[in-house]
Amino acid sequence: MSLKKKLLLFLDLLGICALVALDQYTKYLAVIHLKDKPAFNIINGVLELNYLENKGAAFGMLQNQKAFFIFVAVVILGVIGYVLFKTPERKKYRILHLLLSLIAAGAIGNMIDRIRFDYVVDFIYFVLINFPIFNVADIYVTVSTAVLVFLLLFVYKENDLSFISFKQKHYRDPFEN
Repeated sequence: MSLKKKLLLFLDLLGICALVALDQYTKYLAVIHLKDKPAFNIINGVLELNYLENKGAAFGMLQNQKAFFIFVAVVILGVIGYVLFKTPERKKYRILHLLLSLIAAGAIGNMIDRIRFDYVVDFIYFVLINFPIFNVADIYVTVSTAVLVFLLLFVYKENDLSFISFKQKHYRDPFEN
């Protein structure tokens, strides 16, 4: 592995750590300032900070499925690690590094909560559209996944992603003609 590749992966890891720290800090502030208190209006009727201990996923789905969420997070982190490791060092893949780092940071941030507390601390609430209460890690995952899907559909071509292969390169099927 080249020095440039090692540096890029180190920067990915550093970015993930910083993003996780920011997420955990905002959740800490939510616990200190919002728990057992009425919602704090930021924009009346639009946006408020409202403390919630979420034992499920968005919209209250899959309540009390801690082991499942941790398993999914570990699988996602494994896939992200594999893709980051395999991603070429070219400039056109820098955004891919950023997006995957954001998704990883969000997965880690919420996984830390699930392991420590058996729930995820949520606190951002869009009153105007009655959107489920969420947190900074959720923003990382949602926004970066949306951008990633856009890139995969409209920017990257199939051959741009050929580096992601689970096939062995030197394997020849003996039954192939």
